[in-house]
Amino acid sequence: MIDADAVRPFLTQAIHARLPLLDERRETAVRLFNGFLEGCPELVVELFGETAVLINHANPPEDLNEVLADVQTLLLAQFPWLQTILLKTRHGSDEAKRGVLLWGGPPASKIREQGVRYALDLTLNQDASFYLDTRPVRRWALANLAGKDVLNTFAYTGSLGVAAAAAGASRVLQTDLNKRFLNVAKTSYTLNGFPIDKKMFQAGDFWRQMNQFKRAGAQFDCVFLDPPFFSQTAAGTVDLNAGLGRLVNKVRPLLKHGGHIIAINNALFVSGADYLAELQTLCADGYVQIEQFIPVPEDCTGYPHTQTTPPITDPAPFNHSTKIALLKIHHKPAKK
Repeated sequence: MIDADAVRPFLTQAIHARLPLLDERRETAVRLFNGFLEGCPELVVELFGETAVLINHANPPEDLNEVLADVQTLLLAQFPWLQTILLKTRHGSDEAKRGVLLWGGPPASKIREQGVRYALDLTLNQDASFYLDTRPVRRWALANLAGKDVLNTFAYTGSLGVAAAAAGASRVLQTDLNKRFLNVAKTSYTLNGFPIDKKMFQAGDFWRQMNQFKRAGAQFDCVFLDPPFFSQTAAGTVDLNAGLGRLVNKVRPLLKHGGHIIAINNALFVSGADYLAELQTLCADGYVQIEQFIPVPEDCTGYPHTQTTPPITDPAPFNHSTKIALLKIHHKPAKK
């Protein structure tokens, strides 16, 4: 059993560090506690509007029971306006992984970030249907994708594509293997008043879709490449421990000259140095350029004064195991 008294100071310090990020309308989404780096590896706490989501990584899960009860008391005292507390248990049943209600009413169904509304389905999957660590990618999209053609691969619930649409992209094609995930993206469009073109939400296998786009001569200014850690279909395997290079090369032909790929490797055991070396290998022919790294926000990484333990694998030169690189793609001049 993990000692709640030992965890409480870490949790309190972490929550107080995030208070400036909260908004008066209680519509924001923030990671309140990253226990992996802030003092309790078995616990992550996230806030979506007026819903707190507790993620129990303990094995067995019961080891965290005392801490979970203490966290619930602390959250309700700190945020008396909370409407819901949801618990996701990683080493539990399918239902427990998706989330069970600990307190209050139905979970939040939407949040607002940087002026854009995003739909949520907090019990759709073991994840919360919205990734907080890619907030800076959405900010980049808002600032850079007006008038651009955008492809969002492995879209999940489509937040990166929603940000591109909010920026005024001329076309945003969202693709994912799971149609249910893409339906959440459609709801985000509705929340923002964006028109829904069903052809722009395509459920299917990544490998087959990229082949189809290539045969059709499709070209994009930007491709988001944020694959799951591991995925296998009859057409191909995604394994980020083995690298992201194959996926980058798969989408490169779809980029216009001077276009961008945002390539994200979230494999915990792939070091930053190893990922950088892989990217540098891609750059060796001169047609791929690392334009910048996009850091993960501090509420996800922990703050200098709240971090108590080093990451399992050193992410440097990135600042988190979610390693985000903006790549610029060049093509050989066409032969005359």
